[in-house]
Amino acid sequence: MDTAAPEKPALKTLDPHSTATASLDRYLSFSLGQEDYAIPLLAVREVIAVPEVTPIPFTPPYFLGIMNLRGQVISVLDLRQKFNIKPQASSETAVIICDLSPLSLGVVVDSINSVLAPNPADVAPKPEIQSSKSSDYVTGVVKKDDRLILLLDIARCLSSEDQAALNKTVQKKSA
Repeated sequence: MDTAAPEKPALKTLDPHSTATASLDRYLSFSLGQEDYAIPLLAVREVIAVPEVTPIPFTPPYFLGIMNLRGQVISVLDLRQKFNIKPQASSETAVIICDLSPLSLGVVVDSINSVLAPNPADVAPKPEIQSSKSSDYVTGVVKKDDRLILLLDIARCLSSEDQAALNKTVQKKSA
């Protein structure tokens, strides 16, 4: 009898340039330090104030810990630390709760800016960055006024080791 645990499905990733996601043309824009980023609005469940977070030992510094959101245990990631960006001192710091089936993830950002619905002409493909890890999770660039907003795929921000650690943490705390 095989008692091995069933394999967890990979987190969903979204490609804003594929025909399957052509209708996903709205993004939640936010700031990390002086830079602007955006994620697909369909990946966002809600935005909340920064809650009390319980640290988890032996995790990377960008994993702040876990939080309880109405009975659901959610891991919290600080994108500023992940991207090596100095945090802004702001009362606008928020947590974006992202739905990344099969789990949810809280992402700490400096501020929420707006919901974007860019014209396709304003969306450029991701920049070609030689051997940069960041190019894996940058899916495009939106030109808005005099700013460039990087489009992110939150699921790709997590390495496979990060995803495995998240799954284990959530399973242990939910049990």
